[in-house]
Amino acid sequence: MGCCGFIKQLIEILSMKIQLRYLLIITSLFTLSACYYDHEEVLYGAGAGQPCTDTVGTVSYAQKVVPLLQANCYGCHSGSFPSGNQLMGTYAADKAMAQSGKLYGTINHAAGYSPMPKGGAKMGACQIAVIKKWIDSGMLNN
Repeated sequence: MGCCGFIKQLIEILSMKIQLRYLLIITSLFTLSACYYDHEEVLYGAGAGQPCTDTVGTVSYAQKVVPLLQANCYGCHSGSFPSGNQLMGTYAADKAMAQSGKLYGTINHAAGYSPMPKGGAKMGACQIAVIKKWIDSGMLNN
């Protein structure tokens, strides 16, 4: 085998390795994207005309309310200098906001309240209903 034949075989082998890498990358991407799974109701709340299943039974402060407040409120309303001087992030502080009517008024964008989250989209109807049910049920620390 001459020098040119060896170089041709080497180029073919390298070309096959590159093709194999691309095939492996594409296969991996398809495999990973196939495992992606979300529940629409969890992401966007109940759709129009669909019941909000998160408000069935007792609403847990720790399991249902806190995650909503963490995602929408605590980023600005916690720490040493809370926005609007409205501190949240503990049960006592969250309960005080709820008892004053500020929590529901702001997240529901009611007249006379500053709509929250500021600069963001209004919380979904199902999310607001969860917080409203917690408030109406006595704001239990459960």
